[in-house]
Amino acid sequence: MSNSTPATIEDVARIAEVSIATVSRAIHTPEKVANSTRLKVNQAIAITGYTTNAMARSLRLGRSNMILVVAPDIGDPNFSNILIGLENEARAHGYGILIGHTQNDAQRGLEYLKFLNSNQAAGLILFTGILPFGHQTMTARLPPSVGVFEPVFNGGIPYVGVDDIEGARKAVDLLLAEGHRRIAFIGDSKTRLAYSRRRQGYDDGLDAAGVATGQRIILEGDGTLESGRHAVEQLFMRDTLPTAFMCVNDQTAIGVMIGLNARGYDIPRDFSVTGFDDVPQAVFMSPPLTTVRQPRTAIGKQAMALLLEFLGDGQPAETEILLQPDLVVRNSVSAPSKQWSKR
Repeated sequence: MSNSTPATIEDVARIAEVSIATVSRAIHTPEKVANSTRLKVNQAIAITGYTTNAMARSLRLGRSNMILVVAPDIGDPNFSNILIGLENEARAHGYGILIGHTQNDAQRGLEYLKFLNSNQAAGLILFTGILPFGHQTMTARLPPSVGVFEPVFNGGIPYVGVDDIEGARKAVDLLLAEGHRRIAFIGDSKTRLAYSRRRQGYDDGLDAAGVATGQRIILEGDGTLESGRHAVEQLFMRDTLPTAFMCVNDQTAIGVMIGLNARGYDIPRDFSVTGFDDVPQAVFMSPPLTTVRQPRTAIGKQAMALLLEFLGDGQPAETEILLQPDLVVRNSVSAPSKQWSKR
């Protein structure tokens, strides 16, 4: 096919050996097309470059069928499954996805907003939990936007995510039911709303169980493996150790487990550990990590549906949609060790 001749939907249909109507369905409502047919159409689109040309036409017309997804860390184990939900829902309604990877750099986030200002993207999905600083100078008003994974701290934009308070409550209630009272919360944060909500679930559970505030052990953290390891070192320098570690996410919990193992302790015989997220590594830990599972693909689907509602009507009906988490009980929790209980 000549590079100078724009591909048409007829070209795609001819190569895929299907009707034009089937090509249209495969692009806009893929769930209504058989997998084998969809694969043929996708291969034909790749060969012809039709999608690229369709995008170019939409830009010439002054409107975009692309959604900008801005994420701080595309290596985050939570990102890919949420992206699957976002992309499937977008494609079902004739939209594509652009990914802006900020690498935790606020300036990059601002640069990606240029896509919105120049009509290269119709709306924004924000993973960062914070709007790019100075965005007001980039665009007079923020385009239709939805936050996912992390509530937006300074934006007041609609949010779709897991019920962090409920998830944390399930984890702390499990530890309490096993007989733990000295439960350390690792990963408190004043700027990450998801983490502060998980802290609230921890406090709510201990309040209900009658555990005094003075008996609670709270350490701040940034959700990294290293912050979990550091928390273990901090606690071993104190006089009173917890019997259980309730971690703000799985990465923190894995760091705690590594720190305890390095000191020769057995989990869960000596200490119990819980996480939050249920990242793929959780099940491969030794022992496998008890954690709270986020319905990541469903979060992505709901977030995109909310954004498309925003694009269609101008204002979404709901400003916060919280999906219910599941407690996944594995082998990192047991009753408190007698040696620590007596201390």
